[in-house]
Amino acid sequence: MDKINFDDFMKVDIRAGTVRRAENFPEARKPALKLWIDFGPGIGERRTSAQLTGHYTPKALIGRQVMAVINFPPRQIGPFMSEVLVLGVADEQGAIVLLQPDRQVPDGGRMH
Repeated sequence: MDKINFDDFMKVDIRAGTVRRAENFPEARKPALKLWIDFGPGIGERRTSAQLTGHYTPKALIGRQVMAVINFPPRQIGPFMSEVLVLGVADEQGAIVLLQPDRQVPDGGRMH
């Protein structure tokens, strides 16, 4: 495993945000959802595509807080521009389980 220093880690801007809109993404190569996440007044709403269909439906994600990297460059995923990377961990079957705060925090709050 490659080691990084603390300054490298601090360059990764991981923030909490609330999913405001979610829908299926049938044009994606692998099953995915499109999410619109509110990161609060300083950052605003950002979009992402995420392969979350193993455990989540669009309806179940509305109002859920998630953690995401907000300072990667945007990436075109088919006809959709993904602006952030939502964070999760694969379960035993490879389906993604979202990382989220265990209690409500302000949207846009930075991970420490």
